[in-house]
Amino acid sequence: METKMETFNKQYLKAKTPDFQAGDIVRVYQKVKEQDLSAKSGQVKERIQVFEGVLLAKKHGKGVSGTITVRKISQGIGVERVFPLHSPLVEKIEVARKTKVRHSKLYYLRSLKGKKARLKAKEFSLEVPEEPLKEDQIKEEVTRTEPTK
Repeated sequence: METKMETFNKQYLKAKTPDFQAGDIVRVYQKVKEQDLSAKSGQVKERIQVFEGVLLAKKHGKGVSGTITVRKISQGIGVERVFPLHSPLVEKIEVARKTKVRHSKLYYLRSLKGKKARLKAKEFSLEVPEEPLKEDQIKEEVTRTEPTK
């Protein structure tokens, strides 16, 4: 039996969140609202801003209060941002690369610079694997590849 709080929070959960872990390079697409000062009416424009960096940590689970911490180096200075997973301002989150790490929280990267801050890449592809061949298709492939006498 669900409590009132659980049913209330369920309506704000996003349907799809990608599978990512600490160390992955992620792109977070966030809606940014700007006020147009040139127009007299003071219209608010909305655009999408991309923040790409290393995922340092995932916190507070997969519920409404779940957050991720993303770090990037901008003009030689480290910049970190905390994004709520289910915020309506976060348009989408996509994984650019996966890396191999042994920790679930990578806060130690804050003190590292240059080559020491690099993470080893893992093989990763977003492509959908091909469907396996059926038996009759396999026989056709074999007959095509055999040399004729």
